[in-house]
Amino acid sequence: MPQLQLSHQQAVIRLREIRARLEELEQRDALTEEDERQFDELTQEFAEVDDHRRQLERRSALERVRSATQTTGRAPAAVAVVPGSAATGRSYNEDPILNPDSVEDRRFRNPWDLGEMRTFDRSPEQVGVELRSRALAAIEKMAAANDPIRSAATDIIERFDDKRGTIARMCLATSSPEYLRAWSKLAGGRGHMMSPEEQRALERAMSLTDTAGGYLVPFQLDPTVIITSNGSRNQIRQAARQVVATGDVWHGVSAGAVQWRWAAEGSEAGDNAPTFGQPEVPVHKADGFVPISIEAMDDAENVTMEVGRLLAFGKDDLEAAAFISGTGTGQPTGIVTALAGTASEIDPVTPETFAAADIYAMDGSLPARWRANASWLANRGIYNLVRQFDTNGGAELWERIGADVPAQLVGRPALEAEAMDASFDPAAAGDNRILILGDFEHYVIADRIGMTVEFIPHLVGANRRPTGQRGWYAWYRVGADSVNDAAFRMLNVATAV
Repeated sequence: MPQLQLSHQQAVIRLREIRARLEELEQRDALTEEDERQFDELTQEFAEVDDHRRQLERRSALERVRSATQTTGRAPAAVAVVPGSAATGRSYNEDPILNPDSVEDRRFRNPWDLGEMRTFDRSPEQVGVELRSRALAAIEKMAAANDPIRSAATDIIERFDDKRGTIARMCLATSSPEYLRAWSKLAGGRGHMMSPEEQRALERAMSLTDTAGGYLVPFQLDPTVIITSNGSRNQIRQAARQVVATGDVWHGVSAGAVQWRWAAEGSEAGDNAPTFGQPEVPVHKADGFVPISIEAMDDAENVTMEVGRLLAFGKDDLEAAAFISGTGTGQPTGIVTALAGTASEIDPVTPETFAAADIYAMDGSLPARWRANASWLANRGIYNLVRQFDTNGGAELWERIGADVPAQLVGRPALEAEAMDASFDPAAAGDNRILILGDFEHYVIADRIGMTVEFIPHLVGANRRPTGQRGWYAWYRVGADSVNDAAFRMLNVATAV
């Protein structure tokens, strides 16, 4: 058994927690097999922690004896040791200001050590507060992370963690040095070389996922964190509202504008409450595979970082198409799919043609409350058509004309989406949804934190023989949908034969 690192006060707290849990189990009419196993484990842990506590008390008493002997030249008549009192030495519950090595000052020196937490007499919300504090401390200390990743991770914890600390608990379980080393060894095919501490860290992380098999990517290497920190190459993600889901569905709240009124003095207030809605965005599973040669795995640390980067880029590319034309069945709902057939879809000023008047018509039809934060979205080919509208320099569609697609169109950001139609053929019948203007805060992308990776030790060829390659099979979940179609306008240049 590895040596315990608990202070005296931490050991006392842990003993109380174990006792409370044992008494809770003892009061049950019948124990399940899992309860019996837990009872035995807690009993064994109690004996180990209690023995550790006694060792600390003996050491403290011996130090007092040595100190007194050095001071007086003779041994004192007696040394009284009161467990848990300040008189027993620096390992006890000392004042955190006067004694910097006291428990409170050391509290987050190792934020990943959840054995220090007191849980038996605290509500889930109180435990969640400490989990978030520990997670924020861990983010500052976690390895394999730069400043943008730390900033993105902090933002995720502060904005999206629930009151029970679900995301914070996952962050603590998957960002510790022990877990990072364990995951690196697994990624490099050296799982058999894990230390007991690394194995325990791996088991703690696996208990937090509801998927079968595989291992969670370390928090600092999670593609959601990397994409948030480095910026997505997918421009719709840059403009959309990004949230983190802790379950299979993201639940939001939407409301219409509050109805104000002019009120006479002393008059009764009216019912001006807005109507609340509850939009939902389901998250869907996506998977990918990263092959690598055995020769390329010599440097395990670099491989670990590279795998995280490759997974992030692959995720971004897959989503680029889904956020435009995803069906919503087994995949996110794309913005074009969401707006098709709704009142937000508008026709060109002149049927079956695309002209400068359509740009201004879209701008004018979008209500001002959404126009202020609106962006354009189209394929580069459509923007190139728009550039050709102003042949005489009079339409002034672009803020500036340069070598590349200008940054703004009619004063609004012009975002690119390769998955949208790049052109349309007036001679071919069909819909051509070529341009969108809207406030993309109302297009919600819900990321589920926690990508899972399973290491495949050997890949085989057509003849079922090894190819000298290994690989990682990864899966994650994400969802997207419009939660307010009225905040958008989409131009459909429909053509007929």
